[in-house]
Parts: sequence; structure tokens; C-alpha cells
Amino acid sequence: MASTHHPSQSIDTKSAADIKELARKLDATHEQVEEAIRAVGSNASDIELHLKGSRSTTNAERVDEAKRS
Repeated sequence: MASTHHPSQSIDTKSAADIKELARKLDATHEQVEEAIRAVGSNASDIELHLKGSRSTTNAERVDEAKRS
């Protein structure tokens, strides 16, 4: 069964498939996602923020903005 990730969701840090899928969605390497998990935990939004930096918007923020437009 394929996993789908909502940005505020936790990922299964033991699942290579979940890490691979999140890496694809964030345009990051598997290793970068694993490092982010070690740094910030398993919350997908926290991982994204860690990888992109605090000045970047998250996917959830972009979706919310698009809905308001």
C-alpha cells in the first residue's frame, strides 16, 4: 500500500518507502531526509522546514495561499 503524506503528518522513520516518498516530494535525497529526521523528528512539516530553511514557505502554506486566491 502506498503512503500519502500530508505536510503536518508524521512519517514512519523506519520505512524506507516513506522516506523515499517524502524525499521525492521535497526534492531532496534520502540521506538529506534521514539527517533532517535525526535533527527535528518525524513530523513532515518540520522536516520540510529543516531542509528548506526557516525563511521558506511550506507546502501547506502555499496550498492555503492558493485556496485564498
